[in-house]
Amino acid sequence: MSRILVLGGHGKVALLLEPLLVARGDEVTAVIRNPDHADDVAATGATPRVADIETLDTEGLADLITGHDAVVWSAGAGGGSAERTYAVDRDAAIRSMDAAAQAGVPRYVMVSWLGSSPDHGIDPGDSFFAYADAKLAADEYLRGTELRWTVLGPGALTLDPPTGRITTDPSDRGHVPRADVAAVIAQVLVDDTTIGRTIRFGAGETPLVDALHD
Repeated sequence: MSRILVLGGHGKVALLLEPLLVARGDEVTAVIRNPDHADDVAATGATPRVADIETLDTEGLADLITGHDAVVWSAGAGGGSAERTYAVDRDAAIRSMDAAAQAGVPRYVMVSWLGSSPDHGIDPGDSFFAYADAKLAADEYLRGTELRWTVLGPGALTLDPPTGRITTDPSDRGHVPRADVAAVIAQVLVDDTTIGRTIRFGAGETPLVDALHD
């Protein structure tokens, strides 16, 4: 059994991830900002924890993280203003990494996106630029830490049923069911070969356990 902290615990991927972890015996704490979402989280078997990670400082985040074995960052501003996107997807994410180190919890899984790279090609005038820029900054900061990190870069997310199969480094937009993203997160948490790797993926034909070793 592992004790997993999911930041962004009411997101669509997180709500699919939590029951997978609980079913295999993990103890899951899901951090949510809105207390009205607590029942949704509890229904997955996870324990809801109400906290605003956007405003918590490093010390406050370290208090959340202490006592766990791994952190999953599945939070995000969800669009809207560029200012808030940077505040959550970059600044809060980076504080959570520092907090994980401070709390002595080195395993950290970042849910990013397929195009997160310096050559993402998003025009600064595009409304999506703030997200691309914020995620890139957070990903690169994580790679520079001493945490036992994995950066996951799924392609365009769909609500299709899970297939249990993916392809890594897809040549297109890499459409992939959210349920398969959740399954990938669950798998990398128990697969130490994924530590220190950036894994970009989309839907495919290879069983995900095998694909993650490619």
